[in-house]
Amino acid sequence: MASYATAVADTFPKLLIRNAKLYGSRPAMRHKDLGIWQTWTWGQVLDIVRAYAVGLHRLGLKRGDTIAVVGANRPKLYWSVMAAQMVGAIPVPVYADAVADELAFVLDHADVRFAAVEDQEQVDKILSVSQKLPKLEQMIYDERRGLRDYDHARLRPIDDVVAEGRKALAEDASAVAWLDAQIVSGKGSDPSIILYTSGTTGASKGVLLTHERSILAGSDTVAFDKLTEKDVALAYLPLAWVGDHYLNYVQGMIAGFCIACPENTDTAMQDLREIGPSFYFAPPRTLEMLLTRVTIRMEDAGFLKRKLFHYFVGIARRYGERILNKQPVPLSGRLLYRLGDFLVYAPLKNVLGFSRVRVAYTAGEAIGPELFGFYRSIGLNLKQLYGQTEAFLYVTAQPDGEIYSDTVGPAIPNVDIRITDNGEVLFKSPGMFTGYFKDEAKTAEVMTEDGYVKTGDAGFFDEKTGHLKIIDRAKDVGKLNDGTMFPPKYIENKLKFYPNIREVVAYGDKRDFVAVMINIDLAAVGSWAERNNVVYGSYQELAGHPLVYDIIEKHVAEVNRSLAADKVMGGAQIRRFLILHKELDADDGELTRTQKVRRGFIADRYASLVTALYDGSSEADIATEVTFEDGRKGTISARVKIRDMKTEPAAGALEKAA
Repeated sequence: MASYATAVADTFPKLLIRNAKLYGSRPAMRHKDLGIWQTWTWGQVLDIVRAYAVGLHRLGLKRGDTIAVVGANRPKLYWSVMAAQMVGAIPVPVYADAVADELAFVLDHADVRFAAVEDQEQVDKILSVSQKLPKLEQMIYDERRGLRDYDHARLRPIDDVVAEGRKALAEDASAVAWLDAQIVSGKGSDPSIILYTSGTTGASKGVLLTHERSILAGSDTVAFDKLTEKDVALAYLPLAWVGDHYLNYVQGMIAGFCIACPENTDTAMQDLREIGPSFYFAPPRTLEMLLTRVTIRMEDAGFLKRKLFHYFVGIARRYGERILNKQPVPLSGRLLYRLGDFLVYAPLKNVLGFSRVRVAYTAGEAIGPELFGFYRSIGLNLKQLYGQTEAFLYVTAQPDGEIYSDTVGPAIPNVDIRITDNGEVLFKSPGMFTGYFKDEAKTAEVMTEDGYVKTGDAGFFDEKTGHLKIIDRAKDVGKLNDGTMFPPKYIENKLKFYPNIREVVAYGDKRDFVAVMINIDLAAVGSWAERNNVVYGSYQELAGHPLVYDIIEKHVAEVNRSLAADKVMGGAQIRRFLILHKELDADDGELTRTQKVRRGFIADRYASLVTALYDGSSEADIATEVTFEDGRKGTISARVKIRDMKTEPAAGALEKAA
């Protein structure tokens, strides 16, 4: 081991060996199982992964093969990635909540011969589409429950594979020599993983990344945020998402920090409080959900607690950002903030699991300035980044002390950004992908002749800060018939900043005005309904309630006032809106697995509602097919009301009139 532990760690197996040498007795991975946290050191992980790699090889996995990894964040699935890389195979993570047909697409497209899965649910999904997967030879699984009576001719537990490998390493010197040779022969230019895109604009594409480029990118950000082996991260994001692979797996391997896996998705927030991570990532949706829960609980609290909370939140908003950035603050303000920290901020961060967080990031969607400012004001070092799977995540990030809610920061070290004449953001980065798997045409389509990647996003550099601002997907930015610019995501995000609104789809391109379809947030609006004695029996019933429409109308009116103050966007105010009768769902194809809106698909599926928004109708009938958790199909029918909105005089129009 020592012979190549000191060599250049240009592959992840070599990094694993380096970590076992440097941090052998330090925790590498934790997992909460049956309510108890289990811990594995770097030395133990290396021993397990070596045995696992030999076991996989004896099953037939060889260099260049692809192996699917399907399930939630569990140590054995992370070890499946490590063991595959040690053999020279290419892991292909797949979203655990993908329906069977989505799973079949990825496994077939990636030419998968082996699949490492979490449990019976994933085994059943793959077996249900096995006729579409003629290349699949073996499935290995983590959780044994429910699988005892299955045909095990092509199915076996991961534990058994590891045990066979461990026995071979103990009894057969040639197995040891073979494994060592595989590790030594691994090159930085070898493919390390295939990550499939979310498929917002079409079929998912397999993004091919290499060991060397991934390690280069990860090393830059580990240095940027000063991550070390003493840090801890909670791995609760989907395994198949670039964010989890980069932020947890790659940065963890480079810095040597500990990855903690929650017991399951339902306990993730409780487990967050118990593990107390020092490095944390959450999309705006998660941060909104957490704050919504806090707000709901405070509304139900006693008078004194409510007053105390709101008073000190006001103090935090006045002084918190300056204190976090180590800027001058009056002594009285500093003393009040310390008192607020003792009474409110520290207990609140403890409840949320943020007490030990040193660095926190959010990305994926725009975050509201109020939401962003709230977390920073109570002392959470929350920052924004902008990235893509093709970049291997980071393109920009906010340095400490240069935090603005409306930007995503400057280019990360060693990344170059260019803005085209039509506003599209291009980048060149150390971690950028080598191409789309089995799709040279699509690869050529997104690459420029001089090696930059086209992001498809429209943006510009802010003159005051030099930071990048992202407006929308370049292809989605349209114009109203009067020539007013129409960036749908910009408008959608303004509405999604309200806790009562979960999702929005805006229309207006090549039309006379802007109209939107809205999903309410069931937790937030449901809490309001309980406090105000509004009786409802389902999401559909609550969404159609006139008082709920009144609440949403106020939010839309506020957004219109905000748009009216913008010289460019004043003409893009919302004229009509409706509240959808069902929540948009990834299982129904309306959202991607990373919860991004599939705008084109929704426009087709809800065509009758879109038509009604623009033909003056006050209501419209709709029948929508839905997919239940067990895969069965059903239909939800509703008569959806449409409400008209008043618009405000636009700033540009007022100037012309003057």
